[in-house]
Amino acid sequence: MGGDAGPEGEGGSLRGNRDFVLLWGGQLVSELGVRATGVALPLLVMAMTGAPALAGLAGFCGALPYVLFYLPAGVLVDRWDRKKVMLVCEAGRCLALGGIPVAVWAGRLTFPHLMVASFAAGTFFVFFSVADKSVVPALVPARQLPAAVAHLEARSRAAGLAGPPLGGLLYGMGQALPFVYDALSYAVSFTATFLIRTDLRVERAQPPAGLGHELLEGLRWLAREPFIRLSTALVGAINLTVEALKLTLVVLAVRHAGSSATAGLILGCYGAGGLAGALAAPRLTRRASPGRVAIVLTWLWAVLLLPLALVPPVPVLCGLAAAIAFGGPLWNVVMVGHQYRLIPDGLLARVKSVVLLVSWGTIPLGALAGGLLLDQAGARTTGLCLAAFMAAIAAAATLSPTIRAAAPAP
Repeated sequence: MGGDAGPEGEGGSLRGNRDFVLLWGGQLVSELGVRATGVALPLLVMAMTGAPALAGLAGFCGALPYVLFYLPAGVLVDRWDRKKVMLVCEAGRCLALGGIPVAVWAGRLTFPHLMVASFAAGTFFVFFSVADKSVVPALVPARQLPAAVAHLEARSRAAGLAGPPLGGLLYGMGQALPFVYDALSYAVSFTATFLIRTDLRVERAQPPAGLGHELLEGLRWLAREPFIRLSTALVGAINLTVEALKLTLVVLAVRHAGSSATAGLILGCYGAGGLAGALAAPRLTRRASPGRVAIVLTWLWAVLLLPLALVPPVPVLCGLAAAIAFGGPLWNVVMVGHQYRLIPDGLLARVKSVVLLVSWGTIPLGALAGGLLLDQAGARTTGLCLAAFMAAIAAAATLSPTIRAAAPAP
């Protein structure tokens, strides 16, 4: 999918699309803040408490809204002005994260405060992400959707590359600084979203029915699409594993290298691998069937996770992190492009909210399970568990006739 030169896609460059560029640029700055905080939050919790399990609990609080709010968010975003939803969410995240450095400077920061702020930011993220992913077809012509997905992947992976080292560097300069940057990044994203001119409201042929009825409408559509349903379940299991992996990498860096900058470096290599995958995705996935992508990548990830059990040195950890992350964009470009081609516009937010609930709802479990495993069993056993779980995911994909037979959408 897409052109040979990178994520320009078969529909040509998107640089002339003012509103898409605003969305892309604002979210690039915002995602840099999210990734920086993703390194800083567990480091801050471990500095306050010395307990990896509590670092996992803080991550659990931030991801718990994925389970609680994705389904109602999908119904409500299909009713509301999606631009206003995005603006409110960015303002809310700015306030939630901005309170952390204020508490640090006042000497009043507590672990419950971090949990509440993390939960609030996660809640605003849920509503923003449903709206953000639903507006792409409104901003981009259908022929440019593959290019748009690749651009969004490159944005996310670029933030994953630069954000963790930035978070580690800022944290080393002062515990509050990553959270200051994160709060300011939401203000930038708010401004960029405000400048979008396209009408992002959903046109409905009929007035909204009850929340339950509209939610069931999205669920019924998804039930009739077996590949999207099964591939979404696979993503949920994969994301659980990856979230535990990220915490494992941070703990290994702190315990074996004793440096917050090393944690940022390892997660930065994870981001570099993801960015390389995003740039290569249009070329590598052009003729790939979704089923083949699912099977090959899950087995590859299972093999790459196994060396974690050996607690390798930092250079090896960097290489493993980059190699694991390389496959993520390949998966997303194929699967998300497949979804955009099949899901009707009037059901987009509702169906995507279900997909996001399953895909992202396992993340709190991954953070919690990773923290508990590291705390109780150590890094070696955690690495073995992650590799075994990913192998089970790969076996399930391989044995599924629906996955094996899946072909690209027309």
